[in-house]
Amino acid sequence: MRKVLFVAGEASGDLHAAGVAAALQRLRPELALAGVGGSRLAEQGVELIHRDSQLGVMGFLEIVKHVPRHFVLLRRLRMMMKRGDFALVVLIDYPGFNMKVAAAATEAGVPVLYYVTPQVWAWGAGRIPKLARIVSKAAVILPFEEPLLRGYGIDATFVGHPMLDRALNMPTKLEAREALALAQNQPVLALFPGSRQQEIDRLIDDFVATAKELQRRRPGLQVIVSVAPTVALDSARCPFRLVHSASLSVLRAADAALCKSGTTTLEAAIADCPLVVAYRTGRVSFALAKRAVKIPHIGLVNVVAGREVAREFIQDEIVPEAIAQAMIGLLEPASRQRQEVLVGLAEVRSKLGSPGAADRVARIASDLVGARG
Repeated sequence: MRKVLFVAGEASGDLHAAGVAAALQRLRPELALAGVGGSRLAEQGVELIHRDSQLGVMGFLEIVKHVPRHFVLLRRLRMMMKRGDFALVVLIDYPGFNMKVAAAATEAGVPVLYYVTPQVWAWGAGRIPKLARIVSKAAVILPFEEPLLRGYGIDATFVGHPMLDRALNMPTKLEAREALALAQNQPVLALFPGSRQQEIDRLIDDFVATAKELQRRRPGLQVIVSVAPTVALDSARCPFRLVHSASLSVLRAADAALCKSGTTTLEAAIADCPLVVAYRTGRVSFALAKRAVKIPHIGLVNVVAGREVAREFIQDEIVPEAIAQAMIGLLEPASRQRQEVLVGLAEVRSKLGSPGAADRVARIASDLVGARG
């Protein structure tokens, strides 16, 4: 029996892929599922061809180091495709590798469903024609992506953001603080320095310094740090409590958050937590990215809003005193700054669609498999 192949390149992709796999099994239990991913896919009973939730790498130079490993895996997948092992390939994010997988699948005559498509809107339109040649169907999670891709002939459907499903069971602020053993009558600051060790190493010292400066200005301020389950930080470098795998609860408990640019900024919007965005990468990678990136904002919350809802600090702009000054008003319940950010976050939430993204993607996958008998 030919299988449906999922390819997820990092932890977030593994989570999204697992949601679709579970939905597809409910819809079409007779289908056999295989995957490249991590523990989340494995928990859904997906047969892992390659188990690696750390495929994702950052920056131009960092990606180069991983080319040999990617090449070996790609060669194996290409051989399986040509052999006729797969009825459908479902790709999740991670374009550096998955665009090559899509090209190999198309060459072998295997339909390709791309879920969480490459951020072509950030890097310019140069990659869209190639995407159109190698993708059978695109399931996009940001509202403006559907008309953009359709304009280039790609069969794209906005399925809503998968994060909305997680938000269905969000705790109240009171419940979140009780669960995290935080005082109810003192403000809370949450730090989100990233999910990968590389980005954490580049940001954590300035994040900690910002938090200490805010504690100096607001005595009694409680600080917690949200990190992935695999992350460990030396207490000498980060004296604040680490909370693993509970980002939405942390955001619900917090009065404000300092977040690395990325999906966490959308989580903050869903949790209704005012935030400031920071991002730093290697100098060479940043210089190359600066020439390539075509949008005025890097925080997804600002990209979706189409304006700056959350202040952004990039590279050398990351100065703890300056960030603290930008955040102090967010910790004041009645401040104008806080209210303006909350209005912007509500606007972002309204644009993210409705829960059920995984089920919608599973139905698309089922149709594509059915189309090939």
